[in-house]
Amino acid sequence: MSEQLTRTLTTGVEIPYLGFGTYLIPDAETADAVEAAIIAGYRHIDTAEVYDNERGVGEGLRRGLAATGLTRADVFVTTKLWPGNPGAFKNTETTPRAFDESLDKLGLDYVDLYLIHAPFEPAQRLDQWRALVELHKNGKARAIGVSNFNTGHIQELVAAGLPLPHANQIELHPWSQNPGIVAYLNDNDITPIAYSSLAPLSTWRTAPGHGSGKTDAQRAEGRREDSPFKAMAAKYGVTEAQLLLRWGIENGFPVLPKSTNPARMRENADLFAFTIDATDLAAITTMDRGNGLVWGTDDPTHAA
Repeated sequence: MSEQLTRTLTTGVEIPYLGFGTYLIPDAETADAVEAAIIAGYRHIDTAEVYDNERGVGEGLRRGLAATGLTRADVFVTTKLWPGNPGAFKNTETTPRAFDESLDKLGLDYVDLYLIHAPFEPAQRLDQWRALVELHKNGKARAIGVSNFNTGHIQELVAAGLPLPHANQIELHPWSQNPGIVAYLNDNDITPIAYSSLAPLSTWRTAPGHGSGKTDAQRAEGRREDSPFKAMAAKYGVTEAQLLLRWGIENGFPVLPKSTNPARMRENADLFAFTIDATDLAAITTMDRGNGLVWGTDDPTHAA
């Protein structure tokens, strides 16, 4: 892959390959984290209604722009619609209201990408997508997409005569490569965006009270000195995290590493000075274990 820093969505909007994820960062800590991320070079910030930290993201964005002299147009901002819960799913009327609430919390006039967070009940997700199409038409969202949708979910939109999404944010890492979904997305000019890129690491998502879907055996596997990712990282003189993130970028996926440590942020952002050779890429292809640790490819029932 060429060393471009962005991938072009079908709308012509450029999405940076390096993004900063904010899942599990409390709102009170998010502003500092986002400001530090922008100072460290991140130009893509990802949040969601259900993360309950959009206010912190907005404050951090304003502080980061002020600290760096950048403008709003220099930073790509993604947020996501929470579809609702059984008996209270959002529809064509309530979706725009939820979007406006997100804009208000972020303190923005528009977002660069607005996603449906999950494909819950079929009729409601069609109504939600119709609402997102209108938000894109009126310029409030420069691009629109989905998250955790499989090919069948997207084909439902097509069957209803609706436009294809511009992006689909899904779990993607060497243990969950989703080759069928990724091929479908690429064939239809839908950009795959990767979350949970660092899932194979032993330290991934260990916050108290937040299950990660990993077993103790999988955590222990990541601690082994003969871990293939440790060996590959040593070969290139990088960290395991950098290797996993670089794998995503070399496959064409914007990635969303998260940290509240500025030094780790800078480390995770240093992804463009090395490439993974063909032999190691081929070896990683054989590591796919099927479905994700966080979210399956059926109709999910929980946030991620």
